[in-house]
Amino acid sequence: MFRLSEKQSKNLKIRESKNQKDMYFLGYDVGSSSVKASLINGETGECVATDFYPKQEMKISAHKAGWAEQHPELWWENLALASKSVMTSSGIDPKNVEAIGISYQMHGLVVVDKDNNVLRPSIIWCDSRAAKYGDKAFNELGSKRCLESLLNSPGNFTASKLMWVKENEPEIYAKIDRVMLPGDYIALKLTGQSNTTISGLSEGMFWDFQTKSVSKMLMNHYGFANSVIPEIVPTFSEQGRVTAKIALELGIAEGTKVTYRGGDQPNNALSLNVLNPGEIATTAGTSGVVYGVSEEIKYDKHSRVNTFAHVNHTPDLNRLGVLLCINGTGILNSWMNKNVGNSAYTYAKMNEIGSKVGIGSEGVSVLPFGNGAERVLQNKEIGSQISGVSFNTHSQAHLFRAAQEGIVFSFNYGMEIMKEIGINASVIRAGKANMFLSPIFRETLAGVSGATIELYNTDGSIGAARGAAVGSGYYNSFTEAFGSLAKLETIEPDLSKKAEYEAAYGNWKDLLTKFI
Repeated sequence: MFRLSEKQSKNLKIRESKNQKDMYFLGYDVGSSSVKASLINGETGECVATDFYPKQEMKISAHKAGWAEQHPELWWENLALASKSVMTSSGIDPKNVEAIGISYQMHGLVVVDKDNNVLRPSIIWCDSRAAKYGDKAFNELGSKRCLESLLNSPGNFTASKLMWVKENEPEIYAKIDRVMLPGDYIALKLTGQSNTTISGLSEGMFWDFQTKSVSKMLMNHYGFANSVIPEIVPTFSEQGRVTAKIALELGIAEGTKVTYRGGDQPNNALSLNVLNPGEIATTAGTSGVVYGVSEEIKYDKHSRVNTFAHVNHTPDLNRLGVLLCINGTGILNSWMNKNVGNSAYTYAKMNEIGSKVGIGSEGVSVLPFGNGAERVLQNKEIGSQISGVSFNTHSQAHLFRAAQEGIVFSFNYGMEIMKEIGINASVIRAGKANMFLSPIFRETLAGVSGATIELYNTDGSIGAARGAAVGSGYYNSFTEAFGSLAKLETIEPDLSKKAEYEAAYGNWKDLLTKFI
């Protein structure tokens, strides 16, 4: 059960000294495509203003095959634009924004010097260059030792990315004062304070679940100084206050508290009130994720799905998030739009065109693995594959549908692995956004998995705002925080079409086995 800290209990006095209707909470969601800001009314839970920047997807630099970088200042520039837009359009007094929450793209590496200057672009989540370092550490340290302590192979995660910098850019490595995840950097920019969380450290492979501390095993193996790890603060707590300079830049008040941060997938689960064992959340943006909560420390011995500390995990209460990530999700749909549809269609029109083709796309199958090494394939990078096309019978409609089916089938492939460690998807919650706006996508997911899909009126930035309200002590519990969360739609699996979905999935899986 969620309990307030002493600091949070003191913060409850806020609600006695101010009119609740005047209290607002600001959430930022820092993705690799855009940065979104949302402002919620604390009493009603209503989102009163929201915006995102840039209006076109942020550039990801790939200097070599398998690389993916973004400069943290690019995130900050777009966060500032979104923040000013939200504050202007809402018309509220900035002093009535009580606290800020941050959601951020997971597994990225940000390194800063002693003056908090960024030393190089961030090596982001879909960059594959560090996989060989993680695999080498996994073999040298031993799989049993790594899995029992880290719950994963060091793989292509943040710690291994830092090792790549150490080996390949020693002049930059020598200047590093602090190592951060993207959300830690945004918090640093807001407050001037350098800190991180257990949840964040676990996603970077810096946390040891046996010793309940920073992993001496991996830090020593990679030769990292302990001093590069920022101070650890609770996920829901006061983590710093906005400086005067930044307040002017963002259009908010000096001294506004930062009281929550979480990686995008744990935060997405939070936004859907997925906090307890057996609950499952999913999202399908640029990448796609199925995320289940467990109270048992479990792991996949091949690290095809990964286990991290959830946002409500504490040293005294196990709340672990088992995460299936598919890199090639919305990015495949976007590629289809640009290269098959010649950017002539809206996504809604693509869905309409694709819906004219039956389940299984008349034999066309698409593997969506064209966005870097895939964890679910044990960090193999097989590229996307399109199979079964007949020039005489197939059209762009078949490709549009087959792409969405391929994404869903990759989800189902990973969910079969999740079942092996006790995560069974009978009900899946998602925000009604991105790929879940597509009837093809959601009906295929329900049909092939057998799960009921529940869609809600939320997203990552709103979830971060609710998290800020919890962390500030405004809400007494998660139950209170999510009392206004509204279910928009329920999609039940169509049992009459079960055989068709299974046959299409079988064809897709046969194709996959040729490449792994």
